[in-house]
Amino acid sequence: MSTSSVQNLNIGPNTPTSSENMSALALDSGGLIDTATAMSSLVDILDGQPTTPPSLYIDLEGVKLSRHGTISLLQIYVLPRRQAYLIDIHILGEKTFSTSSLTTGRTFKDILESSTIPKVFFDVRRDSDALYSHFQVRLAGVQDLQLMELATRSFPRRVVCGLARRLFAPQHGGNYQVFNERPLPEEIRQYCVQDVQVLPRLWAYYYGKLTKAWEERVRDASRDRVALSQTPDFNGEGQHMALAPDGWSQL
Repeated sequence: MSTSSVQNLNIGPNTPTSSENMSALALDSGGLIDTATAMSSLVDILDGQPTTPPSLYIDLEGVKLSRHGTISLLQIYVLPRRQAYLIDIHILGEKTFSTSSLTTGRTFKDILESSTIPKVFFDVRRDSDALYSHFQVRLAGVQDLQLMELATRSFPRRVVCGLARRLFAPQHGGNYQVFNERPLPEEIRQYCVQDVQVLPRLWAYYYGKLTKAWEERVRDASRDRVALSQTPDFNGEGQHMALAPDGWSQL
């Protein structure tokens, strides 16, 4: 995602890079969550957040993010707390999703798979493909911002819009391996936080323009995207990824 429109990031050079023995309060500092202890505290924070508007805004980073690549980081912005959290999937692996909250016994996987907890993504398909293929996470309750933008257009809905990710793209001289460097470089931390920090503003803008009929279409198409990403022959690369859902261009 382009970071040009996001400012006032409250992360500095003294931000902790490890979350060993972190309390929930310490998580407010924006440190990298890379232990089961910190993950358990984060699940406590995520569980039970308000659902209207959505509280959870998510994006993933990785090397060739898909079933054919890896997941390095998952960043999640919690709107009521106005705080982004960076989860180190490169280090935690499966513990990211299986570590239980000490309060409720729920896991991050439970939250991601709950149909009653809305999660906002921008084009969920590759993220869902990677989560399902590597960790058997079946996303539910997804609201896809890319589809919300498409639904609110006053011009043709033939193709979807993307968000620029030029900063680390190999075709532009970048290298996605940077997301696996530890300690995580400060500029990468800032990029990841900014990536999700802007999503609530986009959601509020597009949601305010949606009719009830289009809100239902977005909900259904978001669910269809998740289901498609879990099929054996899903391909997250190619021109087909830019096409609007079937029938949308005629509406």
